[in-house]
Amino acid sequence: MNRDRSLDIAVTGMTGRFPGAADPAQLWQALRDGRVLTRRLSREELAARGVPASLADDPAYVPVHGSLDDPDRFDHEFFGVSPREAGLTDPQHRLLLECAWAALEDAGHSVTAGDGLRTAVYAAASGSGHLRALLASGSLAPPEFEEALLVNERDFLATRIAYKLGLTGPALTVLTACSSSLVAAHLAVQALNNGECDQALVLAASANAPQAGHLPMAGGVMSLSGHCRPFDASADGTLGGSGAVGVVLRRHEDVADGPLPLHGVLLGSAVNNDGTAKAGFLAPSAAGQEQVIRAALAAADVDAASVGYLESHGTGTRVGDPIEWSAASAVYRSLGAAPGSIPVGALKATIGHLDAAAGLAGLVKALLVLRHGYVPALPGLSRANPLLEREDSPLSLPTEGGAWRGPQPRRAAVSSFGVGGTNVHMLVEQPPEPAAAPPGPPSGRERLVVLSAKDPQALARMRERLAAHLEDTGAAPSPADVGRTLTRRSVLPYRSSAVGASVAEVVAALRAPAEAAPEPAAHPAPALLLFPGQGTQFPGMAAPFADALPPFAAALDACLAAFSPELAREVGEALHDAAFPAERLARTALAQPALFAVEYACGTALLALGLTPCALLGHSLGEITAATLAGALTLDAAARLVTRRALLMQDCAPGAMVSLACGEAEARTLLAETGTALSVAAVNAATSTVLAGSTEAVAAFRERIGGRVAARVLRSSRAFHSPLIEPAAEALRGTPTAAEVRPAALPWIENTEGQLLPEGSPTDPGHFARAARRPVRFADALATARAKFPDAVAIEVGPGRVLSGFAEAAGLPAIPLLGSSRPAAAAPEQDRAAPTARPVLAAIGRLWCSGLPLDLSPLQAPGRSVPLPTYPFHGPRHPVPTAPAPGPPPGPPAPAVGTAGAADRGDAGAGEAVDPVADDPVAILRALWTEQLGVTDVPDTADFFHLGGDSLTVARLARGMSRRFGVDVPVGELLRARSIGLQYGLVERLIAQQILDEAGEELG
Repeated sequence: MNRDRSLDIAVTGMTGRFPGAADPAQLWQALRDGRVLTRRLSREELAARGVPASLADDPAYVPVHGSLDDPDRFDHEFFGVSPREAGLTDPQHRLLLECAWAALEDAGHSVTAGDGLRTAVYAAASGSGHLRALLASGSLAPPEFEEALLVNERDFLATRIAYKLGLTGPALTVLTACSSSLVAAHLAVQALNNGECDQALVLAASANAPQAGHLPMAGGVMSLSGHCRPFDASADGTLGGSGAVGVVLRRHEDVADGPLPLHGVLLGSAVNNDGTAKAGFLAPSAAGQEQVIRAALAAADVDAASVGYLESHGTGTRVGDPIEWSAASAVYRSLGAAPGSIPVGALKATIGHLDAAAGLAGLVKALLVLRHGYVPALPGLSRANPLLEREDSPLSLPTEGGAWRGPQPRRAAVSSFGVGGTNVHMLVEQPPEPAAAPPGPPSGRERLVVLSAKDPQALARMRERLAAHLEDTGAAPSPADVGRTLTRRSVLPYRSSAVGASVAEVVAALRAPAEAAPEPAAHPAPALLLFPGQGTQFPGMAAPFADALPPFAAALDACLAAFSPELAREVGEALHDAAFPAERLARTALAQPALFAVEYACGTALLALGLTPCALLGHSLGEITAATLAGALTLDAAARLVTRRALLMQDCAPGAMVSLACGEAEARTLLAETGTALSVAAVNAATSTVLAGSTEAVAAFRERIGGRVAARVLRSSRAFHSPLIEPAAEALRGTPTAAEVRPAALPWIENTEGQLLPEGSPTDPGHFARAARRPVRFADALATARAKFPDAVAIEVGPGRVLSGFAEAAGLPAIPLLGSSRPAAAAPEQDRAAPTARPVLAAIGRLWCSGLPLDLSPLQAPGRSVPLPTYPFHGPRHPVPTAPAPGPPPGPPAPAVGTAGAADRGDAGAGEAVDPVADDPVAILRALWTEQLGVTDVPDTADFFHLGGDSLTVARLARGMSRRFGVDVPVGELLRARSIGLQYGLVERLIAQQILDEAGEELG
């Protein structure tokens, strides 16, 4: 029977950091191997972690813990947190910020772009040992107490994550001791089904300092032996562990047919409390646990017999384990589960007790069991606890790992019980088989893979991690899968791209020496689109663009439809068939329509990717493409103009063109000296001028100049932009008509004078006839572009890279969309391979890496996303501050800027002393910034808030400046003066005003 999925919740994202396992994949491998990840610490390790020698030497002390690697590392710059604030912040808060990002990334949610989802945060953490250590160290001055509370107390855990990541759903911290995190997941499910949010981020951490052992107490729950053996006869308690876990939840109906691979489905859950029906506040209650299990099965609307695995609370205590076993056995037996049909797992045996994060960690393990269809052995189990009622119990203890033998679909239960009696039970199901992906292009095509990071070092780590992952993955995803998945992630300032037709090619590209990532600009560079003219065409030139740019095909079809059927058919053959005769395509009547069609389609595809050019500029024929895409000509009018222009020029007398490596003035001098009947056809750069005329005149000119100037005869059968073209230019008058032109929607630059025609400017219908005869002043047009848009990047749209060279000569960085203009000419025509999409994709990647806001999702083949490594956080260490060494008392305030002996109007306060820095006000400001933010070597232009400042730190900065400079510094003024340079100017102004005010008082 089909299940009603209307209340089911999908797990779309999952992450975690566990003892001995940096992510869920490593945890799963350890579970399959049967490895225990808690470990015994040496005397030296205990001392390094701050355990007093008197405690470490106590014979009863158990030096065993499930420790996280580098729990004090935090990528504070990634989240805009100052070093000083990072040092104050509880490591659990820091870990969960990184876990939140990773979980959302795994779920395909872009924090930077957003997807319109109201994302809730439900978070849990253990008590703040970090705050206790801060207070005990004596390093906090009274003004810092409030800030320390904000970044350590659990009240602000969820809301701070929501603030940092811009999440707008409910943000709640959940505290029910050991069951906190699974209760948080239960509440997130309710919020989703109540419509309070569209997506829920459930997070939990437990990472108190020091990560060390424990001193067990008689009758307590901590192990005497240093081993956690749930349900074993020798069980004597649990072990401490550290970790951080995160999952992302969505309504199943919202993502069932989407591209995301699901980690599993939550079917239902329940929460209750034991009340007084137990021996004491700390004791568990079989009755309460039975009730919550029964309620969860009812809420999930599943048969108990359909459950094939139970991830238990499993603390490994001699009394607690039998109570949990008894409660689960009673319910599942009474509801029809067969004897021995539900193997039991206990994650605490592997990693220790994660306290507030234990329930969510158990959920992650259960999801891994269901996904992989494998039940790991229960570590440490040698002989079952004799207090377990095993006869006819539906529960069993797996002594060996093995494939799933339970019912289908695979379902599991997860239990978590908190001190104080808050119990939660949850039913989960394996992820559904993904729907068949819509048919996409055949495999073997090049694909674009993009990565981005907050700094160059992280980008390098990201490239290596992805390469290693693709190498290590047994059933490696295709480049299309990789590209599709990464395109959904947040776009960060430092970027990298790779192109490959296979996983091996992608790995090789990732491992190749990468170009230095450019320093990200405050704003993306303006994009100047360049469209080449005749001479760059080659047979099959549409293929690389069609393969790389999906919007290209529809735009090309629209353009061909504007031609006559006969011309459209011939142009289509020339554009798609690499074996089309090149000589036939070189005929002007075909070459110009073919070039216009491919350039128009390319430009339209770029606009469809979100590119908004600052201006468009074309060379000769390319000017018509630029005007069309700028909106000055309709497509139909442009197609008629191009067709008529090409035919008229084809009918003109034959001619030739020669390119000289010199400027226009020198070219005219050569013409005068040689007396050759040639005219200037184009001025492309300071060292590139083209002359045109009869074939005989061109040959004579080359002979007469000898080797004085490098001269190259162009592949052209007509002398464009010369007197030989005048008949065509004259016949073009009236094409287009006044009714066929319109004001430009985008700026474009015309060729005859290099003038910028801004958005909204009228279009002269006679311009195109005049431009056919007049010289192309491309150098002037580029100079105009450089003057108007000095930071622009030029993009050559269409075949060839000739215009890119001209742009670079004019001082504009340039990226040709197709690196080379044609296949190798030396090869026999029948053996020439059509160019592939690789250069086009590489160019798009370069444009994206340069910061242009391109939407790359249309470039990806249809299909589903795949699991890939998430962001490689690796920040500096932020240990607990120690008590400062006693030093001299603060000195007197420095003399104020521009005056001597100004009165100290501020309250020095504890912890605000700044080392004397002579009379240099800038040095004083830098010292104050270091004090408030923990940063050093700050440039005068750095932004206080970009370095992690906020309203609290700016208020302290204002107080420190008032004390040091002897003037009242308003906080509101500092909110505007955000750099050291601006603050120096502010201090000068305030002091000057104070002097004037005091002088006025004396005169009065």
